[in-house]
Amino acid sequence: MQIHDGIHGLENLPAGLALSVGNFDGLHRGHRRIIELARSLPNSTGVAVVTFEPHPFTVLRPEHAPPRLTPLPLKIELLREAGVDHVAILPPTTNVLNLTAEHFWHILRDKARPAHLIEGDSFTFGKGRGGTIDRLREWTDQSQVQLHIIDSVEIPLLDLKVTPVSSSLIRWLLVAGRVRDAAICLGRPYTLQGVVVKGFQRGRTIGVPTANLDCGEQLLPAEGVYVGRCRVEQIDYPAAVSIGTLPTFGDDRLQIEAHLIGYTGDLYGRTLRLELIDWIREQQKFPGVDALKRRLGIDIERAKVRSALDASRPIAV
Repeated sequence: MQIHDGIHGLENLPAGLALSVGNFDGLHRGHRRIIELARSLPNSTGVAVVTFEPHPFTVLRPEHAPPRLTPLPLKIELLREAGVDHVAILPPTTNVLNLTAEHFWHILRDKARPAHLIEGDSFTFGKGRGGTIDRLREWTDQSQVQLHIIDSVEIPLLDLKVTPVSSSLIRWLLVAGRVRDAAICLGRPYTLQGVVVKGFQRGRTIGVPTANLDCGEQLLPAEGVYVGRCRVEQIDYPAAVSIGTLPTFGDDRLQIEAHLIGYTGDLYGRTLRLELIDWIREQQKFPGVDALKRRLGIDIERAKVRSALDASRPIAV
């Protein structure tokens, strides 16, 4: 897969691609349907995604910028795995944000020259979101570019409510701790990516060493204890994951701690990807260390069983 940076990179994409423009945060089932359609279209030279990184709201309205679901390296890897051949990354610079919808269309039509454009029915683009699907349809009808508009992907959640998949919905589910529902929308478990940093190092003193992750600006699910899974050196380890403060010890700093079951090495400084599979329980304050250790033992056993079950079957849809 080739990476193309900025407007210059967009302008120099190979002609004849099946192309889609969007943020693609999370690369959920709706995004994957776009890519699947792009891969199936005849008479194209490959599949391209034009993505904004970071989200334009980080500059335009920072207070409304959505927390990211996928850091850029993870997004790139997921796009590659989905079969994308080219990714053009547009940063939220002044020259990008000031492009009107018509100017952006002219760049696509005259410079990138795709054979196909594939977008969702709510797609908007250009300064002030001045470009709509209707305008894009009007412009493509007068060009050699074929426009394909896809409907939202609707799926049943665990409560059997059928809902359209979106990055906003996934964020809402995660904030509520509903990682299994988020996985249904994503088509895979939600993945936290972070560097292992030093924490309070209490876990090793009670026989439950943990890797403490710094996940930057990535969205964290609701505070609680989760079943997780983490790959280290090509081996998948089940994990008991704590997200939150440490009420038993009176600490109020939010932490992401993962006990990798069966792993004994040193992880400091390494970047890990931690899949969140299921909810175990809320954070709670225990009367002492012995009570905490007993509860952690239960959490670890549950994580072993649930992680094994998850690895043996696909995510339900």
